[in-house]
Amino acid sequence: MILPNESAHSSCTLPPPNEMILKWAQERPNEVYLKQIINREFVEFTYAEVADKALRLVSSLRALGIQPGDKVALISKNCAEWFICDLALMLGDYVSVPVFPTAGADTIEYCITHSESKALIAGKLDDDAATAQVIAQLPDVVSIALPYDSAPACQYTFTDLIAKHEPSTERPVHHDDKLMSLVYTSGTSGLPKGAMLTFGAFSWSVQMLIDHIGIEANDRLFSYLPLAHITERVYIFGSSIQGGVMTAFPESLDTFIEDVKMQRPTLFISVPRLWTLFQQRIQDKLPQKKLNFLLKIPFVNSLIKKKLIDGLGLDQARVLGCGSAPVSPALLEWYHKVGLNITEAWGMTETFAYSTINHPFKADKIGTVGNAGPGIELKIAADDEIMVRSKGLFSGYYKNDIATQECFDSEGWLHTGDVGAIDTEGYLSIQGRKKDNFKTAKGKFVAPVPIEKKLFEYSRVEMMCLIGLGLPGPILLVVPHDFPNFDKKRYARTAERVVKRMNKELESHEQIKGVLMIKDPWSIENGILTPTLKIKRHLLEQKYHETGHNWPKDQLVVWEE
Repeated sequence: MILPNESAHSSCTLPPPNEMILKWAQERPNEVYLKQIINREFVEFTYAEVADKALRLVSSLRALGIQPGDKVALISKNCAEWFICDLALMLGDYVSVPVFPTAGADTIEYCITHSESKALIAGKLDDDAATAQVIAQLPDVVSIALPYDSAPACQYTFTDLIAKHEPSTERPVHHDDKLMSLVYTSGTSGLPKGAMLTFGAFSWSVQMLIDHIGIEANDRLFSYLPLAHITERVYIFGSSIQGGVMTAFPESLDTFIEDVKMQRPTLFISVPRLWTLFQQRIQDKLPQKKLNFLLKIPFVNSLIKKKLIDGLGLDQARVLGCGSAPVSPALLEWYHKVGLNITEAWGMTETFAYSTINHPFKADKIGTVGNAGPGIELKIAADDEIMVRSKGLFSGYYKNDIATQECFDSEGWLHTGDVGAIDTEGYLSIQGRKKDNFKTAKGKFVAPVPIEKKLFEYSRVEMMCLIGLGLPGPILLVVPHDFPNFDKKRYARTAERVVKRMNKELESHEQIKGVLMIKDPWSIENGILTPTLKIKRHLLEQKYHETGHNWPKDQLVVWEE
């Protein structure tokens, strides 16, 4: 079906996901594509079943009055139906609007109303209260529940709709510049912005990634990072459909490691926070001194490595990735020593999460985010801002021309907002966000990210954040790791030792004036972390500004009351 306004355009340069699912359904109908863990067992969906369900959902949406070009919002934790719905929206000529499953009611409502979504598909949620509240507030938005007990009550259920309707016979033709999805950035400040993602840029980014990493016939993926986030959408959903790769979904966070073991993925990506938690889990059972000793014994060395890797379910993993937030080089070095090579990558929603990647893995480049992927151009501007140019860039922010214009220069280079440097071999190091650098009361700028990365190397901490805007000196906020038999005094002594060591390496205006031990861990729920687990530094700056101003003269470590 060619719509009138499309006749001037040719179809996509690369086949988009909606064409790929029909191709696999024809060529490999009975092969398993998706595996959903339910009650500790895999529920399997073949390529033919996925295509059939997606096409039936297209017919259902048409019957509910949703027209081609309409926006449809999707809020759910990762599950097989998420992929099916995403494919259906492309097959039905709709624009998808994924929303983070941890978003609060205000954010959900904003994404739906700002995008003018006509329908909302809601699925697996840890807490359905916020979504249920928005469904009640927006009765004109058609709501559809996915088949999970944790989905909120909706006007229709996915299961009923696809049982009632025949598969759609419409086959829309997409072109490279056509809008595929509005992805709302989980900004660390201000309202989310709707990044406009086109079919051409999406398929180009995915294909470049597949060509670079290489897809093998028996590869297995595991999808658990939020699909509303661009990394999971390109690296996992994109690779799975374009490369025809079997993908599994976890049952819950509680069973996560067991779920990974059931699938034993060959390609696996995670975020710094989870790699840190995996490390802490290992260190709680096997203290570092003992681990170092065992790794020095030739025969035992390989047994220990195998046990640790098997314990995480990653014994078959060919490529391991880390992205979405700054990671301490010391953490990646630690994994390298135990036999897991984690490739760091860097990108953003606006670059389809694809810009640089340390692949093939080079241990001597740990601490960088790799070099430019195929088809990517990088340069450093006069003020050290990283600039990117490629065929895989977003086409602007929805209903926000000013922000769009600020993003691009006249030659099509994207301002990333990150500050960094490129070494002689083309490997990029990131110093942090331009807007994260703060000026203390002394009038000098401090870049917090390099200091935090170094501190992670020197200490065992769950999370930390250096603040100091307008303060006499920087203050370090620390969420202590929850040890068995936690000893406050001993922990404070360790913190003092670490900070004194760090301060010797810093300029006088960068030196840490105090350490505040935070009482309640930061989370998405209490608003300090974004859905992709980045820390909202500006909120912590506001919250602890007075504390920093009135820091006691004779105390380095203070415990929050």
